[in-house]
Amino acid sequence: MKISDINEMSVEDIKEQIAQEKANYAKLKVSHKVSQLESPLSIRASRKTIARLSTVLNQKLAQQ
Repeated sequence: MKISDINEMSVEDIKEQIAQEKANYAKLKVSHKVSQLESPLSIRASRKTIARLSTVLNQKLAQQ
């Protein structure tokens, strides 16, 4: 997910997306512990997406 896409989202949408990404991240970590993932880099990508969403959310909340 790109920053430009995230900037267009509302605060509520960003919070929902963060919750979804965190759930997905937890599933990926468990799956990786049980058996190897096809692409372990997806864990890193998920973590970076959560960070991007959190950063934009904090910026939007600071502007209000």
